[in-house]
Amino acid sequence: MAQKEKTSELIVDFVGGAIGHRFRSGEGRGQALAKAAGLTRGVTPNIVDATAGLGRDAFMLASLGANVTLIERSEKMHELLKAGLARATAEGGLYAETVARMTLLHGDSCILLPELKPQVVLVDPMHPPRKNTALVKIEMRQIRDIVGSDPDAEKLMQIALESAQNRVVLKWPQRAEAMPGLRKPSHQILGKSTRYDVFVKAKIV
Repeated sequence: MAQKEKTSELIVDFVGGAIGHRFRSGEGRGQALAKAAGLTRGVTPNIVDATAGLGRDAFMLASLGANVTLIERSEKMHELLKAGLARATAEGGLYAETVARMTLLHGDSCILLPELKPQVVLVDPMHPPRKNTALVKIEMRQIRDIVGSDPDAEKLMQIALESAQNRVVLKWPQRAEAMPGLRKPSHQILGKSTRYDVFVKAKIV
């Protein structure tokens, strides 16, 4: 989880807060994100998180055994992620094992995805503003200040759909309109406040 103290900037923390709690509670492959990404019994695809951000989704997928490549184009966010991964590694044990399955890249996913040809691509662009708690508002404002508003999200989705071997997962607010310009997803998986639009190209084996 990213934390903000009164005198500190945004940090990426995989050990404390909500993400650390979820990790320690051992949530399995039945959670919405895992099902959307195609993690089932006996199937663990290689995944590219094309909009890494705070790295929470990538960390949870890696904790379930997936090899995850994180792509972040913001230099500042990339450095925050790098520091957060280093702290999790220093914790040792399952934290270090999880981070060992994560590869962090600094670059533009629109350029890197065709080269990587991943099995599964996760896209979580900056979402339309929505009402939420004060803490989330502060955190999202900090993130938006760093990474911007992702005006090329539709372009990224089109490239992801061309590049992924098996499926593309778009993480989107549950009640938001579909992203313009995209074909209808194969199916949707609903979370508490978000939904996963899943575009299946081929079965994962």
